[in-house]
Amino acid sequence: MTIDWWLLLGFGGQLMFSARFLVQWLVSEKAKQSIVPKAFWYFSIGGSSLLLIYAIYRQDPVFILGQSAGFIIYLRNLQLIKKHEARS
Repeated sequence: MTIDWWLLLGFGGQLMFSARFLVQWLVSEKAKQSIVPKAFWYFSIGGSSLLLIYAIYRQDPVFILGQSAGFIIYLRNLQLIKKHEARS
């Protein structure tokens, strides 16, 4: 049996991307309010990066566009957080 490394990469990206929701939920439950921690954005970038690589390999333009747009938004959110922390 051969290992399909591309399939593993795709599943790894999806797992990382999905983990961000678990992190967000646990942090929000602990705080008793809706919170989006920095880890959510790091998981978003990691999962989006892996899924984008997988989408490019699969030559799926819909998937490529979706992951590219999300990646930019996730980076921007981290920039805004960093800027806010620098002011505090």
